[in-house]
Amino acid sequence: MKIADLMQALFEQLHLVQDEHAVRYSRGATLYINPSNELGDDVVPRSQTGQEVRKLNCNGPYRSAADDYKI
Repeated sequence: MKIADLMQALFEQLHLVQDEHAVRYSRGATLYINPSNELGDDVVPRSQTGQEVRKLNCNGPYRSAADDYKI
């Protein structure tokens, strides 16, 4: 599955949760992926220095400046 396809599937599922299950807020989310090549063989993601990347963390979307200024 291409990453673009995965993004679309996540987008659709989040809309489903919001619309059909009335979930409006979340304290966070966890996403696990199984990296592969176009043939479905496992691949190991690596950083620019060649080190294996096993985990990425994100603190969520950045707040808009408009939120701070109540625009």
